[in-house]
Amino acid sequence: MNRSESIVELNKALANFHKEVKQPMKDANNPFFKSKYVPLENVVEAIDDVAPKHGLTYTQYPVTTENGLVGISTVLLHESGEYIEFPPATTKPDKNTAQGVGSALTYMRRYSLSAVFGITSDQDDDGNEASGKNNKSKQTQPQKASSQTIGTLKKEVLNFTNLIKGTEKEVPQNVVEQRFGVKNYNLTENEAVQIINKIQNNAKTITGGNE
Repeated sequence: MNRSESIVELNKALANFHKEVKQPMKDANNPFFKSKYVPLENVVEAIDDVAPKHGLTYTQYPVTTENGLVGISTVLLHESGEYIEFPPATTKPDKNTAQGVGSALTYMRRYSLSAVFGITSDQDDDGNEASGKNNKSKQTQPQKASSQTIGTLKKEVLNFTNLIKGTEKEVPQNVVEQRFGVKNYNLTENEAVQIINKIQNNAKTITGGNE
């Protein structure tokens, strides 16, 4: 996960976004599973209705891999210049045709946007449109945190431990990890990012907002 040196302002904006965003209606039918899901346009509308007022925007671009996977990479941007670039969300198209690839990209765009902005669109999953019924569970598995994200998390834990040294809140590093829910470092990307954000927000409280 690539990101700007600081994401404090972005985190505050995202927290305010979550307070205001209205979860979109699941009004698209999935005849294969006889269920409903939130189509891409509804996800985009829910985000665009709230994100701009908090200085948030995003960009997405398609990616391909050597083993035939296609996917979408999403970059979350804030007007302060802060950003987070999330690892690509990828899948294997059900059919190696323009329609099959297009369907897979649409699904992954919706999946990625929903994950980044906290939109609940995947309880009734339409992933079979992209990769078929047998791949449904594989597609919706949470993405494991990248080594770069875990490295950032470990750095933030160490920085926070050093920050509170000599204060009444001083505790060992393992206690800091426990307090922020780091039982081990086998985390998903979203879990790791959320813990990083929590540590940074707590550090800002201690320092009075000074970096």
